[in-house]
Amino acid sequence: MERNILGRKIYDVAHITGEFLLRSGKISNEYFDKYKFESIPEILEPIAEQMVNLIPKETEILAGLEMGGIPLSTAISLKTGKPSIFVRKKAKEYGTRKLAEGTDFEGKSVCVIEDVVTTGGQIIESVQELRSLGAKIDSVLCVIVREEKAFENLKSAGLTLIPLFDMEELKNLAKD
Repeated sequence: MERNILGRKIYDVAHITGEFLLRSGKISNEYFDKYKFESIPEILEPIAEQMVNLIPKETEILAGLEMGGIPLSTAISLKTGKPSIFVRKKAKEYGTRKLAEGTDFEGKSVCVIEDVVTTGGQIIESVQELRSLGAKIDSVLCVIVREEKAFENLKSAGLTLIPLFDMEELKNLAKD
């Protein structure tokens, strides 16, 4: 699927209006319900196909962040053959008590996969924990970046943010 058509489909399916509290604490009058585009195979598959081209060459493992990054990393994994890990917001307090489930990532080059990024706060927290467990991380891929500030915030944490779309581009594609 062409990128501009994909952008329109994402907007049409996932863009909703109202009053929404974002993780960053901000109130927004519009929201991208990521589960709408992640739960529809006809949209998830072309998103994964487009994101494959954004993965840095040195990437050995994909890290899907709870919860929206997990279906994305799985879909991209199926396209690339690269293994995934599934990263919780905090380590579970029972069983294996792991922060991340899946293949061993210690000493490996890991690319974080996320759906929608506003400020990047949760990404930074998760990356710090993964790095403390031995992951080598310098890149984050996302479907939509909401705010420019996310680039600066992630850069200050030693991360490069690589979005498939930004909010303005999706809005413009929806008008076409």
